[in-house]
Amino acid sequence: MPPEPNRILVGDITYLPLLGGSWAYLATWQDLYSRMIVGWAVAETMTEALIITAMKKAIARRALAKGCVVHSDRGGQYVGSEFRRLLSSHDLCQSMSRKAETYDNAFAESLFSRYKAEVLEGGAFRDVVEARLESFNYIEGYYNRVRRHSSLGYLSPAEYEQAFYEKAKTSTTNDN
Repeated sequence: MPPEPNRILVGDITYLPLLGGSWAYLATWQDLYSRMIVGWAVAETMTEALIITAMKKAIARRALAKGCVVHSDRGGQYVGSEFRRLLSSHDLCQSMSRKAETYDNAFAESLFSRYKAEVLEGGAFRDVVEARLESFNYIEGYYNRVRRHSSLGYLSPAEYEQAFYEKAKTSTTNDN
């Protein structure tokens, strides 16, 4: 695990069922340190633009460390030239899962498993607009701020990061 936030992001895309049998797609970028979802997007298509939109949100929201590792599976969206240019322009380092090794992206897969169990409960969204709204409510209102993780000492991602920054601030103050 990384020693602090903004060092490793993990990302993936999942299908979101819509009534009538069609799909929406959710792309996320999660800070591996705290499990905080720092960038996400929902769209009607599963294109390179989807992951770029989510990554731009992560970049705008965070002070990502130079050389921050951006890990994903080997999906075609992640090898696109525009996505790679975006990473390069922000001094981010791309990492990808080994071929046919799903466990390399287990954190992203776990997130989607929880999302589908806690939001969809076997159902479907009416349309992409509802999928986007419900994703916002879950990610920004619940998952990042309230949902407790056993791996974080039963703190939410926001609480876990807050504890890190308070400890760092105390350390800095005591060093002076």
